[in-house]
This record gives sequence, C-alpha cells and structure tokens, in this order.
Amino acid sequence: MDVPLYLRPRVEPPLAALLTDWPFLHSLADALGSPLNVLLPEAVAENGARFRAVYRRHHLTGRVYFAHKANRSSALLRRLAAEDPAAVGVDVASTEELRHALGCGFTGDRIMATGPKDAAFLWLAARVGATVNLDSPGELERLSGLVRAHGLGRVAVLVRLSGFESAAGRGGAGTRLLSRRSRFGTPVRDTEELLSALERNADTVEFAGAAYHLDTTGVEEKARALEQCVLVMDECRARGLAPRALDIGGGFGVGYVAEAEEWERWTTALTEAVLGVRPPLTWRGHGYGLRNEGGTVRGAAALYPAYRPTAGPGYLDELLSLPAPVLGRPPATLLLEHLHDLYIEPGRSLVDQCGLSLARVLDVRLADTDAGRYLVHLAMNAGDMSLEEHGVLVDPVLLPRGEAVSGDEEPVGVHLTGNLCLEGDLITRRLVFLPRLPRAGDLLAFVNTAGYAMDFHAHHAQRQPVARTVAVERRGDSWRWCPDEDYWPITPLGGAVG
Repeated sequence: MDVPLYLRPRVEPPLAALLTDWPFLHSLADALGSPLNVLLPEAVAENGARFRAVYRRHHLTGRVYFAHKANRSSALLRRLAAEDPAAVGVDVASTEELRHALGCGFTGDRIMATGPKDAAFLWLAARVGATVNLDSPGELERLSGLVRAHGLGRVAVLVRLSGFESAAGRGGAGTRLLSRRSRFGTPVRDTEELLSALERNADTVEFAGAAYHLDTTGVEEKARALEQCVLVMDECRARGLAPRALDIGGGFGVGYVAEAEEWERWTTALTEAVLGVRPPLTWRGHGYGLRNEGGTVRGAAALYPAYRPTAGPGYLDELLSLPAPVLGRPPATLLLEHLHDLYIEPGRSLVDQCGLSLARVLDVRLADTDAGRYLVHLAMNAGDMSLEEHGVLVDPVLLPRGEAVSGDEEPVGVHLTGNLCLEGDLITRRLVFLPRLPRAGDLLAFVNTAGYAMDFHAHHAQRQPVARTVAVERRGDSWRWCPDEDYWPITPLGGAVG
C-alpha cells in the first residue's frame, strides 16, 4: 500500500465545529442536493475585523474593499454591508456585480469599480457615486465624456499604475524594472499623459489617489510598488493635484494546508514521481508543470503555496512593516507621513474559512488492480469546485453516512472524478489519500472553497445542477440555515435545525 501523502486542510472555528456535525451536513445535502455550497456569513465579518486590527496597529485609516469576484454570494455581501461603512466596502468588476452590491445594501460611496469597463458600467458607477479605478487615459476620457453628456456629478477616481522602476533611473539610462509587467494599469514611465488627462478633466473627475495590482506573493515586490506609488503621488501634488489614498489591491493569500511537513513531503514526492523513482502521484502522470527531460526535472510547479505560515491580515502586517528600498522607511510610516488613506481589495483572504462545498459519493470502483487504486465518482464536476483550477491542492474531509466506521480500515489513495461524460472531468488530478475507502452515500467536504472555488467556474454542462448555496449559523447547540439569497444580517436564520 502507498504511504499516505496527506494534505490535510487547515480548519478553524466556526468551520471546524460545522465539520463535526455530520448529521446536519447530510441533512442539508439530502434536502438540497449535491453539490452544495455552505457559507458562514459571520466568519467574513470576523476576517474583516482582523484586517481592520492591522490598520489600527499601524495607526492607519482607510477602507477594506471585498473583491466581489471571489464569490457570488448575497449572504456574504449583505453581512459585509452591515459593517462600519467607513471601514468596509466592496470592489466590483462588472455591471452585474455593481447592481448586486447595491441590492445587498452598499451605497455608492462604499463601492470601488475595477477591471475592464464598458459604457454601461462606467455610467452606473458614476451615477451612484462609486469610486472608479482607472487603467488608462482612454478609460478616463470615456468616463469624462459620459459625465458631461449626462450631466452627472464629479466622479472620484484612482489611477492604477504598473511597471514600477527604480526612482534614480526612471525614463533614462540604467532604468531597472522593479516589478513584472501587468495587463492592469498604466506603466509608471507613461504617467505624463494620464496626469495631463486628469488636469484636463478636472471638471468631471476628482483625483483621489493611486493604485496597483500585482499578481505575486512576493512581499518585497509589493513594498517596492507601494513606495513608487507614494513617489508618484508626490509628483501629483507638485502639479496641484490632491491625492489622498493608495489602493494596494489584494493578493494577501490563504493557508490551505495545516502542516508544513505534509506540503513539503508531497511536493518532494511529486518531483520524485516525475523522475520515475517512485510510483505516480497523479492521473496519467500529470506533473503540474514539471517534466522529466533525460533524468532532470524541468519546468516549474504551477501550484499555489498551499501551506503559508503568513497570510491574510498577517501578510498585510508584514508588508506594512517591511523597510522600503529607496526611502528606507516602512510602508506604514510612508503612508502616515503623507497622510494617505490605505485601501485594500482582499478576495480569498477575506472569505478564508467562510465556506465549504459538499459532494455526495455516487460510486466507488477499483480502477487499477495492480496498484490498488480506486475511482470515487462524485455528484459534482470540476466546475463546481475549482480549487485545482487555481493550483490549490488540499484534501477533502470524509463525512460518513451514519456512524463512523471503526476498527481495521486503512488509509487509501483514490482518484476523485466528476459527473460529466468527459475523461478530463477530474475533481483533482492527484491521488488523494483518505482515512478509509468512501462508500456510496458518504459526503466529501471540500474545505475553504468560498474564495474563487465554489462558484467561479460553475456551469450547467450536461444539464447537471449547479451547486445551490446556503448560509448557516450556530444557535446554541444546533445549526440553522437558509438559502443564500434569503439571508439578511438583521433577521435570524429560519431554516432547518440540525
């Protein structure tokens, strides 16, 4: 038998308590079907409070904007709308997300409009008084044209920057790129046109500050970008503009796997499997970006760092404390000295531990007699639970039907397959180790799926049902639930009691 290579999930209260209530979770799946998404709205409020505590620790002001794209839930949005308006907002990236945020209780002044924007998105954002995060001079001109044409009030705007360079050599010999190019924002070296457009359109837009979006986990790279934005905002003041806020985007991360040793052991074993010195760990030898070229491992693993000792609010705290490379002072100090508000746009880190996805086991069969490998077919497909689509590897939790089976059963490696008639419909390509072989009727709970996993890629292929979503809340010794769309933070949940 394979030595179990677990990647057991990091689970914290109240999600940990929910996972122990097997009868309640089975009753939900029985009533509402599989797959099923389960959310804990109170947890998102607690995460917001942890981020705000970092602000207080560094004596900063500003707002935490939830990146709506991470989850389609109404319950999560409504719970955040009930928080302090000065401290919590929402980042929307489409007209429909904007309409949803307004319908869930956010006023326009608590909304940040980001991403590619068509005319309808720009008009509605301007009409309700949202702050617009601009990526280019062209987007600014289109917004200004709409404001003039429809007699709207001035719109608060941020300008998103990218392509940060060394302060000493900007635009000349010796220029050194400090951060990777991004498809979002205007390169710092090209800001002259953007700033001129802001001055030219001062009757339609109010320049509120700068922003950046970096797709990296590197805290040093983000600190360099923050410092460069502060320097650009100094230049803006010299031109008579009055920026007051810096939006550093998201990317604060989540720790999915509980134990560093398990993550290190699995990634080492993956390399060994690619080299052929141990049995394959994946379906048909998939290497997650690694390949064997003549006995040498090439490529890079396209995997999210599932074990992260510092993530979420802790990552923000580390970023704000890191000495900046040119000015030599931590980002928090720079923001205080310049009297700048700090805006952040957490997505997955704000919904950390806020939800799970349930899947019913349909069938279990032996797929490889020699290796003793089993296929476990689930009432779910890869679009319903797309952790792996984002490079996240973490074990599901087995929830037996009825009482736990005791005794002599041993851990077993299984492949998890979906309910579509596609060879590639795999819930995860790796061999997943469970404490025992599942049985038809059991549930697998995929933990911490509220961020970009439970509904980001969901679809109706083969007319299979897309997961319904419920909000749950602990009341005394039992859980109560309601459909996601029926949740409001001002009323008790009215669903079944577990």
